[in-house]
Amino acid sequence: MVAMTSFGDLLGPQPTLLPGDDEAESALLNHEDPAKVAADHPTASIAWAYLAEAALGRGETIAAYAYARTGYHRGLDQLRRNGWKGFGPVPFDHEPNRGFLRCVATLARAAKEIGEADEHARCLDLLEDCDPRAAEALGVD
Repeated sequence: MVAMTSFGDLLGPQPTLLPGDDEAESALLNHEDPAKVAADHPTASIAWAYLAEAALGRGETIAAYAYARTGYHRGLDQLRRNGWKGFGPVPFDHEPNRGFLRCVATLARAAKEIGEADEHARCLDLLEDCDPRAAEALGVD
């Protein structure tokens, strides 16, 4: 008997659930400077997501793109270390996955702003592949 994944695919891989970085997450929730958190915890995608979103909010699109891409790559490293093979569910409702997904969403926004249509589309596809609800939850189109 094959177990069904939470996304309803009988034969697909089980969802990847990242362990998170409790120290980085706690520091951010306590309003520590995200740049310091990223420096202290460079593998924590959530810190890069905070930096990317803040930069985009200030109109610093290139900085946002760079921060988001860094968090995206750090997230890919974590996903692979946790069994992800480049495809399969990465649920948005699992809080530790959100740093990576937020970086992908911010990278999509920044790519769209600088006219990088292929990158924008790739990011949207990745969000859809990870969790069909992620783009909407993150306000990305």
